[in-house]
Amino acid sequence: MPSPAADLLGVGPLTNTGLGLGSNIGDKTGNVARALELLEERGIIRLSAVSSIYRTAPWGYAEQDFFANACAVGETRLPPLELLAATNAVEIDMGRKPSMRWGPRLIDIDILFHGDACLEHAQLNLPHKNLFERAFVLIPLAEIAPHLKVSGRSIAKAAARFSGEPIEKWDANNRRR
Repeated sequence: MPSPAADLLGVGPLTNTGLGLGSNIGDKTGNVARALELLEERGIIRLSAVSSIYRTAPWGYAEQDFFANACAVGETRLPPLELLAATNAVEIDMGRKPSMRWGPRLIDIDILFHGDACLEHAQLNLPHKNLFERAFVLIPLAEIAPHLKVSGRSIAKAAARFSGEPIEKWDANNRRR
């Protein structure tokens, strides 16, 4: 009988990983959904949970349109830098163009955590260095993984700090763009 993870890329151990996704160009919710599809279709990650999509204000550079943000958790066999290369390939294949830091983007896929890995690299920091500062990540992540701890910190407790933030679940009946 084949391994349940046989369709995943890589030969490493199954590792729980978390992703943050965002879009503020075009069909924002459609872009997030398509990125999730591509991640699974390509065997990059086997998703176990995906949050609701949230409508959020821009972070870092405020002079741009609002974002659609979501988080996903699942398993991968790819080590961190190979996972980064694979997620970057999805972004590029979807049409993401280079832009200013924290600027408008068709799709953005951030690796939030990769097992218990702690990594400081020019291309990738794990856990994500701004994870505990971003309501648009913590609230969706707490929705799907309320008992998760990253670097010993509770995601649910960290998300509770942002309960007053202007973040709302996307209204599926009124797909604002």
